[in-house]
Amino acid sequence: MKERFLIGAVFLVSSFSLKAQENFSATVSVKTEPTEKINFNQTNIDLIYAKNIGSKNKITNQFGYSNLNVNYEISQYEDLTNLNGMNQILNRFEFLHEISEKSTWNAVFIPTANFQQRLDFSDFTVLGSVGFKYKLTSKTEINIGAGRTAALGYPKFMPLLSLSYQFNKSASVLLGFPDSKISYSNNSRNIFSLTNSFNGNFYQLDNKFQLDVNASKASMSQMTAALEYERNVDKNWFLNFKAGYDFNKKYNLLDSDNHKVYDFATRNGYVLGIGIKYKQ
Repeated sequence: MKERFLIGAVFLVSSFSLKAQENFSATVSVKTEPTEKINFNQTNIDLIYAKNIGSKNKITNQFGYSNLNVNYEISQYEDLTNLNGMNQILNRFEFLHEISEKSTWNAVFIPTANFQQRLDFSDFTVLGSVGFKYKLTSKTEINIGAGRTAALGYPKFMPLLSLSYQFNKSASVLLGFPDSKISYSNNSRNIFSLTNSFNGNFYQLDNKFQLDVNASKASMSQMTAALEYERNVDKNWFLNFKAGYDFNKKYNLLDSDNHKVYDFATRNGYVLGIGIKYKQ
């Protein structure tokens, strides 16, 4: 109980300094990613507060919880009945500072706990990044940075790079790693997006899992191409629909040194998702 309290305090400490009336949003979403022999079903809850501090600084704090259920074809994986439910709690804290009219510096700190059922300090991991954004023209920006991220399935340091261009008030494009996006809005209520992202996650196992070898964590990653549609149904309420496909989908068990000890040989599959957001 003491360990859970301390971990929760780390996640929430930055939230208490922000006021609810300063740009608040809450999102609940579900998605399914079925493959030939394994189905992945995930539920996400995110709370985001944002606050401007003076004219040059901005703080954004996101608290999120996700639950992932992994359903196996019994005839293929009879001994994996205890390797299904995965949980993640995270607190994403971002500080943005405007250096000049053309340049901005930002730092992101993300403590996370990725676990099955029992939460303790061994499930605690810190991710984050540092980036620099420069406005090349009135419509073009470049963002260069580096961070420790789980985009490839387990924590790893990697470069972050993107180039964005704003065609007009209705259309924009973002090209980079790990995320790319083309957005178009035909009116004030509709936003259509074509996205491509490298995304993944990992989860510490409650016990070392025995499959001829010992495994201490589960790792999942893929490249997802998707079409998304967001509809502003009311002043503060939004609906989001997502349909896409996962390429190069990987689901592995790793040892304590992040070496692969078991490969589920997961096939690629489609992605379907729906979400509802409240924003003020």
